[in-house]
Amino acid sequence: MTARPTESEALLTPAEVAAMFRVDPKTVTRWAKAGKLSSIRTLGGHRRYRESEVRELLAGMMPTQRRGNDFE
Repeated sequence: MTARPTESEALLTPAEVAAMFRVDPKTVTRWAKAGKLSSIRTLGGHRRYRESEVRELLAGMMPTQRRGNDFE
């Protein structure tokens, strides 16, 4: 899924997104190919991700992680 960013929208590299989720950058690319995360292609063909969308996805995962920690 590819979209055009607005002029002021911050874009993240696969490595930056991977660091936020603590996964490998290739996992982030697989998420984009699966449609879980939209990506934007640079002129050089590299993927970039909207920071706002990444943060929403990360926030959506937080309650699940908290529930798992309640049992420890």
